[in-house]
Amino acid sequence: SLPKSLNKRESERKTADFFIFRSSLTMSGNKQEEDPRINGIKTKIRVVPDFPKKGIMFQDITTVLLDPKAFKDTIDLFVERYRDKNISVVAGIEARGFLFGPPIALAIGAKFVPLRKPKKLPGETIFEEYELEYGNDRLEMHVGAVEAGDRALVVDDLIATGGTLCAAINLLERVGAEVVECACVIELPELKGRQRLKGKPLCMLVEYR
Repeated sequence: SLPKSLNKRESERKTADFFIFRSSLTMSGNKQEEDPRINGIKTKIRVVPDFPKKGIMFQDITTVLLDPKAFKDTIDLFVERYRDKNISVVAGIEARGFLFGPPIALAIGAKFVPLRKPKKLPGETIFEEYELEYGNDRLEMHVGAVEAGDRALVVDDLIATGGTLCAAINLLERVGAEVVECACVIELPELKGRQRLKGKPLCMLVEYR
């Protein structure tokens, strides 16, 4: 964790050192030239030690939202990837998937569908349960929001253990959608979340080690 005695500038430098950044196009593991926009996004992500509990290094993307250029660059990187992939639905996971999903959906001409925590949607829903470290949770989706044959992109801010993304994939596939890919701003590779994605590709901008 970052010592409290670090001044602001040193804290920012140390925070940046936690990150290894990849281009959003490095899907196969083959290194490609890094997009220059990545560095701008990098400098705007804040790491908050011991939040929400001791030992957790929380990746805070709200500081990206405070910078219009970094926010736009984040959206643009995803839009450039998915514009020509015939995506018909962008499914955003509550809550931070709601920040990135809608602008991506608008830009590529897809509908946006929120995948919400229990009892948040007013209409008839279907749900998929998933395991947490202590207990279970579930994602819910409105019946009829996604149709058989839809080509879906699942969006969240971060992938850790992959449980939430896996539940989203299962939920969409149950109604007959084809999940084309998952997209996250940040990945925590040591937690091996991508291994739980049923073989679905994962596009991420930032790797945190």
